[in-house]
Amino acid sequence: MEGIFKRVDKIKPLYDVTYKVMLFICKVLLVADILITVYSITGRYVSFIPDSAWTEQMVLTLMSYMAVLSAALAIRNRSHIRMTAFDERLPKGLVKTLDILNDLFVMVLAVVMVVIGWQYAISIGSVGTYTSMPWLSRFWMYFPIPVAGIAMFVFELELLYNHIKGICLKEGDK
Repeated sequence: MEGIFKRVDKIKPLYDVTYKVMLFICKVLLVADILITVYSITGRYVSFIPDSAWTEQMVLTLMSYMAVLSAALAIRNRSHIRMTAFDERLPKGLVKTLDILNDLFVMVLAVVMVVIGWQYAISIGSVGTYTSMPWLSRFWMYFPIPVAGIAMFVFELELLYNHIKGICLKEGDK
């Protein structure tokens, strides 16, 4: 059984790359968000910098990207909000079972985010445009939902695999 896990462990770099790419995208979006906000505020008070109407909608769109993508990152780190008040008082087997059940529910949510998010992006998003940027489709406002869903699914696969590996190799008992 250990041989199977050693072979499957070789795809861990795929999870690491997915995490690093999502983290890099969040960092770039944060920097862009800050720069656009500074530009917008400066444009209000400095006469030779134009006060652009597009900045508010762009900042909100970038924030929506960061919100859902960083939520996917939190799944891998297990740093999302969760109830752990009873974990020390419940049997360890029950806590593991509840963790696995939780991960399965989050995986279902990830699939829903991919499917429904993509449908929204191509239906509702492709019809409208930004008010201040009529050349830009609202597709880009809905697009982070399926992207985050894919990342969440990948990270949940890793968590479920680690749960199964821990149960089979009895790592929690050491």
